[in-house]
Amino acid sequence: QVQLVESGGGLVQPGGSLRLSCAASGFTFSSYLMYWVRQAPGKGPEWVSGINVGGNSEYYADFVKGRFTISRDNAKNTLDLLMSSLKSDDTAVYYCASNGKPGNHDYGMGYWGNGTLVTVSS
Repeated sequence: QVQLVESGGGLVQPGGSLRLSCAASGFTFSSYLMYWVRQAPGKGPEWVSGINVGGNSEYYADFVKGRFTISRDNAKNTLDLLMSSLKSDDTAVYYCASNGKPGNHDYGMGYWGNGTLVTVSS
């Protein structure tokens, strides 16, 4: 049974930092390109970041570039997102997602977690 379980969300003040983690099980995590996607209240999902199979290529949406860092540990089957200089616009539910198929070619989202809420507010 495939599981992606996010953790680390919460309330943080503007300018603060937060680290999200995603624990994967039930599939060969190390073979899949992985993503973070977010959905703000009343808005559609938006792609935030991605990382290749080996963890040596990272991709970011312009609105988080320079503030967020994605990483993965294939030995532990975990995906992280370190978020800094947080803004109120970053308030959203953050989801961990896998590629649709193994490999580094982007097949679109496959497996999804249930999300973790990040609220940026003073």
